[in-house]
Parts: sequence; C-alpha cells; structure tokens
Amino acid sequence: MTGLYLEDFVVGHVFEHPIRRTVTEMDNTLFSSLTHNPQPLHIDHEFARSTEWGQPLVNSLFTLGLMIGISVSDTTLGTTIGNLGMTEVKFPNPVFHGDTIRVMTEVLSARESRSRADAGIVEFQHRAFNQRGELVAECRRQAFMRKKPKG
Repeated sequence: MTGLYLEDFVVGHVFEHPIRRTVTEMDNTLFSSLTHNPQPLHIDHEFARSTEWGQPLVNSLFTLGLMIGISVSDTTLGTTIGNLGMTEVKFPNPVFHGDTIRVMTEVLSARESRSRADAGIVEFQHRAFNQRGELVAECRRQAFMRKKPKG
C-alpha cells in the first residue's frame, strides 16, 4: 500500500500528483448512464451544439470523482477508513471531451479522532486543472484515516 497514515500527513504539504488523465466521450457517456443522468448537455451532441458551450460538457460529478481518484495513490491508498464529507465543491470552468486533467492536493489539517484511538481525520483541499492550467474543479475533503499500526 502506498497510502499515508495519519501521522505521515504534514499540514501545508502540497502533493503534485504525477498521474494525469485525458477525459474521453466514453467516460462522460458511461458515467452519465451509470448514474441515471439523462442530462442532454452531457450525452446529446446535437442538443449541446445549441448551448453556449457548443459541445457536450463532462458530467461534473465525474470530474469530482476523477479529481479525488487521482489523489488516492499518493495519499490514502489502503490507509483510509472512509470519506467523511466533501465541502466547498466548485467547478469554475467546464471540462470537455479531450481535456487532460492534473491534480494537486494540499493537507489543510490533521488530528486524532476523539472517538477512536486508532484513527484520525485529515482535511484535504483538492484542485484539478485542465491542460491550459485553468482550474476546473476544487473541493475540501475530510477523510477518516488509520494511524500507524503499533508494533
């Protein structure tokens, strides 16, 4: 496992995640279909041509999931107990088919759990950018993290 334990997180540290991902039309269509989202802005090229964007927008919940997913291998892989929440979720610029997404994560806080001696809470600020360096998504995420095993 490459994930970090609670004690490994340093407040203020910024991860520049090396994994990048180009978003495809299939990603957008499949995600929208799997989540029962029939929004024509995501899945109907003819409809999307008549909008201000002139093309389909990538489903913002896919963008959110991709942003957090890209961060996992450097931060929480195998060491998280679960997500506690995501707040201040924003999508300041659209994502289109063919955009390549890169992500950075800042550790905002880390503290021991008040209810479990073997865990703690880490708050992250995730930011995703397209290939032009435009911010396309950001959120704060609170993760319930394991502490290092004793012994």
